[in-house]
Amino acid sequence: MSDLLERLRGRGWRMTSQRRVVAEVLDGDHVHLTADEVHAHAAQRLPEISRATVYNALGELVSLGEVIEVCTEGRAKRYDPNAHHPHQHLVCSNCGTIRDVHPTGNPLADLPAAERFGFTVSEVEVTYRGLCPSCG
Repeated sequence: MSDLLERLRGRGWRMTSQRRVVAEVLDGDHVHLTADEVHAHAAQRLPEISRATVYNALGELVSLGEVIEVCTEGRAKRYDPNAHHPHQHLVCSNCGTIRDVHPTGNPLADLPAAERFGFTVSEVEVTYRGLCPSCG
């Protein structure tokens, strides 16, 4: 399970009931929900929560670096609470399911110096695509 709630408490993030519900919905492993999915889950716990409140909380969490926006081609953005745990993503090309993966090795080292074009590379994003067991 991710440590999102503890990280937010440690940062002194004002924990209103609405913000707490959004953080609780996002907390966990392999969580990659759209904003609408976050709202739907949050509304089950706190029926009066508005879509705007959810969008604002997600925006703050991304700005704080506590949640990662995951963009996959042609699909809605998803929100990943595992911002402080290095990982890559495995995405189903059919249904869009996303799983966190932790490949061994250093993808930065795999980029030859001649292919860096003088860039000082600080991070690498790798997305693995294929079909999940349900679609395959």
